[in-house]
Amino acid sequence: MLRCFEHWFGPYPFYEDGYKLVESPHLGMEHQSAVAYGNGYQNGYRGRDLSDTGVGLKWDFILVHESGHEWFGNNISSKDVADMWVHEGFTNYSETLYTGCEVGEEFATTYNVGCRALIGNREPIIGHYSVNKEGSGDMYYKGGSMLHTIRSVIEDDEKFRQILRGLNKTFWHQTVTTKQVEDYVSKEAGIDFSKVFDQYLRTTDIPFLEVSMVEKKAKKDREKQLQYRWINCVKGFDLPLLVQLEPGKWSWIRPTTERQSAACKLSSLDEFSVDKRFYVKVKK
Repeated sequence: MLRCFEHWFGPYPFYEDGYKLVESPHLGMEHQSAVAYGNGYQNGYRGRDLSDTGVGLKWDFILVHESGHEWFGNNISSKDVADMWVHEGFTNYSETLYTGCEVGEEFATTYNVGCRALIGNREPIIGHYSVNKEGSGDMYYKGGSMLHTIRSVIEDDEKFRQILRGLNKTFWHQTVTTKQVEDYVSKEAGIDFSKVFDQYLRTTDIPFLEVSMVEKKAKKDREKQLQYRWINCVKGFDLPLLVQLEPGKWSWIRPTTERQSAACKLSSLDEFSVDKRFYVKVKK
């Protein structure tokens, strides 16, 4: 587990203190170099798979999650508890990364997507500043899904890995704000994710890709076109997507809030789909 986390996040931040699991009468808690553990030596969360896919029973939830906090939470800490998603979103995503290390990326995505059923979208992830107010508990699963979406847009796991390692190196043993994290990710990715962060951290709305299919006459033939646009999103929302425009083939599109179109070789709209790694919804 620690080898996996060091691969993705960089060196364990507290070598001088060691790493210990301390059995506790409560479920668990991250503490610098001494993780409280009370999961009863079971896989899953008290023996339950939070993703409801079977994948969450392949490892001990408390051991993995609380140890992931050594990097996000203990090494990098938020200056204001309103930004606690920096702790919990990244650490939730450590579960997806660990699954990938142990049993492969397909299982990792299955786990990440399965956990989306636990997202409530009743309050924003970021809380109110300067009043000791956390944001929504969605900071865990929605935060992890947002990061899986960002990783999928970057489409370069080595670059994404260096971003995670760079965060831990740049902000080593420091307190940070959400803006510092956002700006670092966008700068190192070479992609402006500011509107993506706004959408998932500061609203409760999940962006909908509204799609329809039309036929247009092209010379002697009739050509199918997919029309699409973003709705239910912040102004200027910008998120490229991998979609199926023809059977068995994935293509990138870059939707905006203005309707666009692309040539389509699907027989009907029922065949259209978005890569499941992206945390969006489709309105046909």
